[in-house]
Amino acid sequence: MRAPTRFLTNEKGERLAVVIEIEEYKKLLEELENLHDIRACDEAKASGETAIPLDQALDEIKRNRKRPTDA
Repeated sequence: MRAPTRFLTNEKGERLAVVIEIEEYKKLLEELENLHDIRACDEAKASGETAIPLDQALDEIKRNRKRPTDA
């Protein structure tokens, strides 16, 4: 059973914040991250750019990464 929603209020009784259980907070963060990933995927598809395989992308990143100079 879900706990009732609790609010922090000011002296006038106006709601200022919501108090939720930590597990509910973690669940909300995970769902938000999932939505962010979905949005990023949709934007990538809509960009019209050609996708490349992950291995190829990683190889390109490695090749373009600056190598530390010897001290």
